[in-house]
Amino acid sequence: MFNRHDKTRDECMLHGPLASCGYDWWWHSFTGQDAETGEDKPFFIEFFVCNPALAEDEPVLGQLPANKKAGKKPSYLMVKCGAWGEDHLQLHRFFAWKDVDLRARAPYFITAADCVASEIELKGSVSISPEDAAAHPEWMCDAGEMSWDLTIDKQIAFNVGYGASKPLREAEAFAMYWHAEGMKTSYCGWVELNGRKYKVSPEKCYGYADKNWGRDFTTPWLWLSSNCLYSRKMGKQLMNSAFDIGGGRPQIYFLSLDRRLLGVFYYEGREYDFNFSKLHLGVKTKFAFKEMDDLVRWRVIQENKYAVMKTEIFCRKKDMLLINYEAPDGSKRHNRLWNGGNGWGTVKLYDKKKGKLELVDVIKATHIGCEYGEYDE
Repeated sequence: MFNRHDKTRDECMLHGPLASCGYDWWWHSFTGQDAETGEDKPFFIEFFVCNPALAEDEPVLGQLPANKKAGKKPSYLMVKCGAWGEDHLQLHRFFAWKDVDLRARAPYFITAADCVASEIELKGSVSISPEDAAAHPEWMCDAGEMSWDLTIDKQIAFNVGYGASKPLREAEAFAMYWHAEGMKTSYCGWVELNGRKYKVSPEKCYGYADKNWGRDFTTPWLWLSSNCLYSRKMGKQLMNSAFDIGGGRPQIYFLSLDRRLLGVFYYEGREYDFNFSKLHLGVKTKFAFKEMDDLVRWRVIQENKYAVMKTEIFCRKKDMLLINYEAPDGSKRHNRLWNGGNGWGTVKLYDKKKGKLELVDVIKATHIGCEYGEYDE
């Protein structure tokens, strides 16, 4: 199952019951370099679709007071983009479904006006004035301008296996599904943010692409991933490696599986799989998140029958944003969902040998995508 590309999992999943109470998104994150200074800048771009069966002539925004009062659920394509760092921001552009062209089968293709997303390209623009951002809190975004033109090459996949297979997708067994077709992705092109141009190159983009869909989100919500990895054992950059950790409290039908994560480290071609849904691996997981004055910190210990992975990640709060989503039912219960793109930390890999742990490597990780949040009480 590991590192098996499966573009059918990147198809739009909003059919059946999910068409009227479901979301689907394609997420991309990467680093560009300032065209003048060469300084790194981490970016994200996401195409988020919601409730196509409830479409109206205009985008239906669930946080608009009139829609809340009328009991209307959201329905739209939201093109979401932004950047991390001290000048972090998130921008949202909404389209009614009648203005969206979406290919139903793999390979996916979605377009609206000048915004395009597919397995191989990403184009678009979002522009929000300060006056509009202030006047429309239902847009859930900041002010600013961003445009982009990128090609995509998804190199290493994290296929979670049976948990997101076609039978369980059609049964809509889980409230939230995940597939990372490109946990190591090469992007090439440019981004312009608030008048500054950034070059995006395969060598320095440290790119990532995944997909989530379902009828609700998870709480807690945890995500950590990077492919900018340095081996202290070998004293060099790992060029064919990536790790990805996600989850929190998966819900299958009406049963919540508390504190479960899907995790993997692809270490120079070798599989370290900590996927709780693969029962034969006997996966055990512990994780903790701490919010400090200036930093946030994740600690994750994952164990299977054959190996152990210990992960400790940090990110500066001033570089992060509180990312905004509304659920398909119109609720917004994640209001402190920390989200960053320039975390750093350490991953320690161990093999189990004759009842003892044998250190495989200590890996320094940077340019880490990182996220954590819990529902409001």
